[in-house]
Amino acid sequence: MSARVPGPVMVAAGCGGTGRELEPYAGPEGLDGLDFVTRSITLDPRSGGPGPRIAEVPGGLVNAVGLPNPGLEHFLATELPWLVRAGARVVVSVAGSTLGEYADLARRLSRAPGVAGLEVNVGAPDEDGAGLLAVREPFHAAGVVAAVRREFPTDRPVLVKLRPDVSRVVEGARSCHEAGASAVVVGNAVPAAFPDGRSGGLSGPAVAPVALRCVAEVHRALPGVPVIGCGGVRDLPSATAYLDAGATAVQVGTALLHDPTTVARLRAALRPTAHPPAAEETP
Repeated sequence: MSARVPGPVMVAAGCGGTGRELEPYAGPEGLDGLDFVTRSITLDPRSGGPGPRIAEVPGGLVNAVGLPNPGLEHFLATELPWLVRAGARVVVSVAGSTLGEYADLARRLSRAPGVAGLEVNVGAPDEDGAGLLAVREPFHAAGVVAAVRREFPTDRPVLVKLRPDVSRVVEGARSCHEAGASAVVVGNAVPAAFPDGRSGGLSGPAVAPVALRCVAEVHRALPGVPVIGCGGVRDLPSATAYLDAGATAVQVGTALLHDPTTVARLRAALRPTAHPPAAEETP
């Protein structure tokens, strides 16, 4: 079976808040029809890491937020229904410390009204520090995707978010697609450090050249695998660069902290672009 791959413009995981924060800046349509990736949801509530969690650096942000979220039950009771009523196409980002947690999240979300798809977060810059399942090799990521795909309907997409690691991204994308991923999101924050030496992840325009190279490499090696570009998308030229490199869609993240109207402007600019083709699911 096939599943529609979201796009051409999406809100990156964790960067649109609960949706309520972004709605006033989303243009005349609001969130209606917008592919909205939630913050990463875990089974149990997480308070997040110690502050300061974000530091502005030349070309972007270093962050170590620790994936704060209310846990699955609260998300299903409050945040998801609100997003559905607002008309968003909700793609739930999921994160866990074990394969069983990822599978449980997928199973329970498969029954939740309004969930359009899942995004599997296996590319965090510091899984151990965040208490997540450590994904060191492509087969680790593929194992997570397979666990999620077994529990989630094949007519809805499962995206996998990978680090923009030029040396391994093609291998990771191939393994995850073979395991059942509908599309690959490249990339997540790059491992970095705060000025005080604490571990974090670098995102924003500074990582765009690396992420762009990764998108091009995946598209060249795996032309049948839909790729979603993420990293430094802030205006039409930066979005078009990813699309020209072979991406079927882009995600907007860090730019929303500087200009929350970015998604609205890009939706208007890219509206004539046809929806990307459906991805063929791996049986």
